[in-house]
Amino acid sequence: MISQKMKRLQFALAVFSLAVSVSASAQNFPNKLIKIVVPFGAGGVADLTVRMVAQEMAQSMKQPIIIENRPGAGGIVAANSVASATPDGYTLLLMSNGTAVSANLFKLKLPYDTLADFVPISTLGYFDLAILVNKNLPVKTVAELIGYAKANPGKLSIGTINRGSTQNLAAELFTSMAGIDALIVPYKGSPEVLTATTTGEVNASVEILSPALPQIKAGGFNAIAVTSAKRFVGLPNVPTVAESGLPNYQATSWNALAAPAGTPRPVIDRINKEVKAALAKPEIKARLLALGIVAQGGTPESTKQLLAADIAKWGDVITKAKILQQ
Repeated sequence: MISQKMKRLQFALAVFSLAVSVSASAQNFPNKLIKIVVPFGAGGVADLTVRMVAQEMAQSMKQPIIIENRPGAGGIVAANSVASATPDGYTLLLMSNGTAVSANLFKLKLPYDTLADFVPISTLGYFDLAILVNKNLPVKTVAELIGYAKANPGKLSIGTINRGSTQNLAAELFTSMAGIDALIVPYKGSPEVLTATTTGEVNASVEILSPALPQIKAGGFNAIAVTSAKRFVGLPNVPTVAESGLPNYQATSWNALAAPAGTPRPVIDRINKEVKAALAKPEIKARLLALGIVAQGGTPESTKQLLAADIAKWGDVITKAKILQQ
């Protein structure tokens, strides 16, 4: 019969062997192809962002990186495939503020725990949103928009993409904080929202800057504010909502890389280092800025804090707006 002392020794040796194996694997990382699963279709802003960064990382790490687009179901399919993957750094997830939204909209159906089953690695960039108004609306500022809505209760219409999206929730947050009665009109996609704003089908809209920038610069409609904490460097004359009368208002879209929980910290740190190096390149910053994206990396800790804060923030907005959980 094996003594208790011998059992403890065998257990200790097994733990030591596993630790040595994990350490060796982490030290050799990467030595094969890396896959990044993206919960959006190819060609979108998030997809283009991660492809730019991945290309730089692949060259630096001397290993191929492929992008696997798995859109649909609020990002659940893509996230679940990564949550259940081997935690070795070779399967990563492109997270976004949409991940935080889905944690609230689909929390009764999620096959994973958004905070417990992933290790956020670093943010890639932040997407400013803007409040856009039809050129014929007698409004040039946020204060005037709020004044117009209060003088015409129930008549102001604000277009966004589908209900429960970041744009839609940003509009809900705006109307709630401004204390106005407005009709928020959901559309299938950004092109429809922008067309409706241009033609006057809606008075205003909340949309990410990337698809709106060409029409803003061409004068198709007026951008009266951005929803982020700071002014967008590509539109320095457009103020933030916060500096325009709603000091605590902020709504920002972002994306980040994450790995399955249990991924060794040395692997996380290596990927974090490579992401930051890619984002620091002037040409990458310039290309992302042209898409309306501010390149910015972060630590694993700050990225997790961002995710947790957005889960709480958008959960409150969803509850107040009485958006049914799916």
